[in-house]
Amino acid sequence: MASADATVKPTLGELALLFLRLGATAFGGPAAHIAMMEDEVVQRKRWLTRAEFLDLIAAVNLIPGPNSTELAIHIGLLAGWRGLIVAGVCFILPAMVLVTLAAWAYTEFGNLPHVAGLLYGVKPIVIAVVLQALWKLGQESVKTPLLAGTALFAVAFAILGVDEMLILAAAGVAVAVAKGMRNSANSVGAFALFPFAAGAGAAAPAAAAPVSLWSIFLFFLKVGSVLFGSGYVLLAFLRADLVERRHWLTEGQLLDAVAVGQVTPGPVFTTATFIGYLLAGLPGAVVATIGIFLPAFIFVAISKPLLPILRKSASASAFLDGVIAGSLALMAVVTWDLGRAALVDPLTIALAVASAVFLWRYRVNATWLMLAGAAIGIGASLLGLAGSAEH
Repeated sequence: MASADATVKPTLGELALLFLRLGATAFGGPAAHIAMMEDEVVQRKRWLTRAEFLDLIAAVNLIPGPNSTELAIHIGLLAGWRGLIVAGVCFILPAMVLVTLAAWAYTEFGNLPHVAGLLYGVKPIVIAVVLQALWKLGQESVKTPLLAGTALFAVAFAILGVDEMLILAAAGVAVAVAKGMRNSANSVGAFALFPFAAGAGAAAPAAAAPVSLWSIFLFFLKVGSVLFGSGYVLLAFLRADLVERRHWLTEGQLLDAVAVGQVTPGPVFTTATFIGYLLAGLPGAVVATIGIFLPAFIFVAISKPLLPILRKSASASAFLDGVIAGSLALMAVVTWDLGRAALVDPLTIALAVASAVFLWRYRVNATWLMLAGAAIGIGASLLGLAGSAEH
């Protein structure tokens, strides 16, 4: 473990090189990204002590946005405001480029049998990976009857079609109020706030908006501004708005976007890059990426001096607990819906089950499972065994 007097200040060049490399090679999702950063900045480069690094991990869980990207931005702050920008942009840029190329290939060749077969084989793996993440996050986050009840309420309102942002806000408020009350009777009363607050979003959905660069930017800016928890929670927001309300994507296209986000390195949020390209070409990819990541830079910059206060606030901690419980509930609902679209025949079901076994029992890296699923999907397509999939 590095001692406090052993830490050194990184230069902008060192930050750029490190996060360009991590952005191009960091497969496996936020947990893997954070582990790789710890190895680099604590063990190897000694830019931070382990205690300081753990403080930053706690910090990124107090604000919305992609945790691993925000951690990179926080590390960049070691070199000042320019470091904040350099670290964040360099971590995002490689993934953005790779996903944009994948989106171009998808729009050009997505209907060809071998490409369709690749996605056919990867989609069941995505479901298994999300389920594993959901299970682990649930074990860590939903530890009390209050949080479990909050998650169940969130599931119910998500099924009813209530706006996901209202669900998250209501979950946070309900838990904060319940934890602030002294007796169990009042805690039950706090639960009554949940349907009142969440039910406000149950009005008829707005008419589908036309696709424009501005509307793409505003949608992803909204998502980046309110999304707590794992990047997988992004699925709930995308499906609710882009598939069900706006009808900008089909269920199959959303699954394809998630699959591409899984088989490329870097932040899971670059799924937005893929979707932006599908909707409006290269300009759409750029504005979607800027929209979803811009709040992370702002929140890190604003929250840095406030973190000592927030960490000591029982109300802020309780609100965050509720938001995380609501986020996991949204993940569960959307995973069920996406699973029905991905598991279309015995082969895809077998792939999902086998992937779950390898993930849980043998701790196989998800990237290798994705590659195996892609190979199996292509082979099944060539042999005429792949079921039809919507694109």
